[in-house]
Amino acid sequence: MKIVTQVKLMPKADQAAALRSTLRTVNEAANWVSGVAFERGVPREYELRKHTYAELKAQGLGAQAAQHVIKKTRDAYTTLKANIKAGNLGKPASKRRRKAESKPIVFRPEAAQPYDDRCLSWQYDQQTVSIWTTAGRLRGVRFACSPDALRMLREHRKGESDLIERDGAFYLIAVCDTPEPEAYEPAGFVGVDLGIVNIATASTGYRAAGRGLNRHRKRQLDLRKKLQAKGTKSAKRLLKKRSRKEARHTANVNHIISKTIVTTAERTGSGIALEDLTGIRSRVRLRKDQRTSLHSWSFHQLGQYIQYKAKRAGVPVVYVDPAYTSQQCSECGHIDRKNRVDQATFACRSCGALMHSDDNASHNIGRKAKTVWTAGRESRVPAIP
Repeated sequence: MKIVTQVKLMPKADQAAALRSTLRTVNEAANWVSGVAFERGVPREYELRKHTYAELKAQGLGAQAAQHVIKKTRDAYTTLKANIKAGNLGKPASKRRRKAESKPIVFRPEAAQPYDDRCLSWQYDQQTVSIWTTAGRLRGVRFACSPDALRMLREHRKGESDLIERDGAFYLIAVCDTPEPEAYEPAGFVGVDLGIVNIATASTGYRAAGRGLNRHRKRQLDLRKKLQAKGTKSAKRLLKKRSRKEARHTANVNHIISKTIVTTAERTGSGIALEDLTGIRSRVRLRKDQRTSLHSWSFHQLGQYIQYKAKRAGVPVVYVDPAYTSQQCSECGHIDRKNRVDQATFACRSCGALMHSDDNASHNIGRKAKTVWTAGRESRVPAIP
């Protein structure tokens, strides 16, 4: 399985200037290639290379850098096409979709630039890299990372790495291809109900309350409003300094929750059952004061964290249909909209079972997963000799 490992570069002043200039140059070139691709109806990569490669070389880019600029541009249009096809940019007549289709893709000056092993080499013992730039090859550029990340790079790094600039700092994002353990046959399934009030509730009894995270989001939102309303230079500097603070905090919380769930499932020999919540934001209709909470809800990120951590541990993960999981009684199976008394209380109108609504939903999800796993697993019939 492929895992992304990020390291922070520690360049000297002249090295930092060369890296910054390189990113500006290659992204300006990518914008030009994007314009050519848009004018010619986004041709295939080989055809696009015929129209742009010679000019990129004339602009001073190396052969590999020019190839990567063309490939990066073509991949961006492939991603745009996939998003349009999946409906992520709205319906054909929507303003957002028309805007995306009516002009070429534009790359930010500090956008990521891919490097292969001919443009970038790693010296793990010295914790340095040698990297191509428009000012020549830089050698001995130091990088910093954790011991676990260094071991991952040394043992499993494979393929391209991306150079990015974020808030004045430079990072290399490397792809590591680690061996994937075979998923075991689960003894049962840990159902996980994802929500806003409670971020995750597992059928094992584990519950991650969202009160602290929601307070943090509210605090960050109020502060952003005040700084944006103030509009002074110092307010703008503080806004930039605090950018992505909420996202980093949310990611850290989701890492902790996902690790707890996967560790429990691995220890008990169980699988993990999650709801398939694809498209929930477009299906749900909420009041205006509730929309911020819905669109800040990071259920997809948490699901991705659970999935990749489970994959590394060999824990099977199953996605189930979320229909009626909050209305069905996990004790007797009776489905009634009135069973859900309020956000936190579930009271079955048939058998009288009383429990927390998220606990009830998690048990229903776990039970559904057993059916899905049984229906989808491979045949155990031995092959005929």
